[in-house]
Amino acid sequence: MNPLHLKSEIKQLDPRKGGYHYLFVDKKVVEELPKKNKTRLRCTLNDYTFPCGLNHLGDGNFFIILGKEKMAKSHSQTNDHVEFNIIEDPNPLGVAVPEVLEVFLAQDPMAEKAYNTLTDGKKRSLIFSLMKTKNVDLQVQKIITFLETQSLWKT
Repeated sequence: MNPLHLKSEIKQLDPRKGGYHYLFVDKKVVEELPKKNKTRLRCTLNDYTFPCGLNHLGDGNFFIILGKEKMAKSHSQTNDHVEFNIIEDPNPLGVAVPEVLEVFLAQDPMAEKAYNTLTDGKKRSLIFSLMKTKNVDLQVQKIITFLETQSLWKT
């Protein structure tokens, strides 16, 4: 897939809907993507590239969330009219799998089988949870608890 070049005004959602800053993506553009709105993307805005996904606006169109960090790193502000590129992310998760998870799954075939049944979104949730924890023992416990909570695996 070649990068798609798009234009948008940086807007902000109503606080009751999260208050996120975002880039608008027309539903016609999303229809061209390999996995439609489930496609993981890499977005480049003002020379800053980041992994992202698409979220429903509620009117058939979509948006890419721009958190505070992305706004700062892309030197963007609300109401800026910007040009940006999106391309399919070669990593379907859009995030690197932590070493502790790779090692854990390599050592336990049943856990690996359970992990592989998770949706990409659930896998990302587990990975982001692990990234917030520095202690390896706590990371392992989070993996076990997560898989057990999903009723996929028992120790």
